[in-house]
Amino acid sequence: MSWTAIVLAGSRPGRDAFAETFGTDLKALIPVAGEPMVRRPVGALLESRNIGKVLVMSQSPGRIAAVLPEDPRVECRQSKGTIAETMLGLLKDHETSWPLLVTTADHALLDSATVDEFCAAADDSDISIGVVERTKLLRRLPETRRTWLKFRGGAYTGANLFALRSPNVRPAIELWRSVEQDRKRAWRILSLLGPAVLIAVALRLVSLDKVTARLSARLGLIVKAVQLSNPLAGVDVDKAQDHELAEAILRGEA
Repeated sequence: MSWTAIVLAGSRPGRDAFAETFGTDLKALIPVAGEPMVRRPVGALLESRNIGKVLVMSQSPGRIAAVLPEDPRVECRQSKGTIAETMLGLLKDHETSWPLLVTTADHALLDSATVDEFCAAADDSDISIGVVERTKLLRRLPETRRTWLKFRGGAYTGANLFALRSPNVRPAIELWRSVEQDRKRAWRILSLLGPAVLIAVALRLVSLDKVTARLSARLGLIVKAVQLSNPLAGVDVDKAQDHELAEAILRGEA
């Protein structure tokens, strides 16, 4: 199966202090190991046997396109104001080729093996969400700090990998739009499943699979969490400490 990869390379409104420390106003252009950050996940996607096309979405597509590999499978497009609006635009576009794998420009440590693993695991669902289990990540990087979602049986961090099977996922995008501004607050997202689920998660009475089953019922879709084997899939470059860590890993020093 040939997937279309979507790389979200947009910017948040206002100044980006993190990007400015590297002499740019676009986070996607921050250099990582000597090359613009966005180029790294795009390269990993192009190396995957599952990816047929890569669409890079940005408010500055011309500037992003200038640093990407010259490959006929890569295309830069103008993004909308928010992630949800960008994704809804793709849903409405009759030329969009499904299924979609969605990732982000700051996924600087993404590799093709992880992309292939995720695509294979996502094959039997409408929506899949990549996660990394805490024990696995801390075994590899004991000092790292991540945002953890804690459930019965384990805690997980997101891996910035999402699979969308068809335009039928619209209800999920609409649900995401309602909490997009609070995407870093796990409790706000879980509250959409009702107070009983929120309390059960807080008390660690339910597993991750139970929560995705509840979300599946809410949306009328098959939602799946994919636990990835490479712990580095849980590391993105969202702040200065992440940048230092990513470069140390790429140098073989962490």
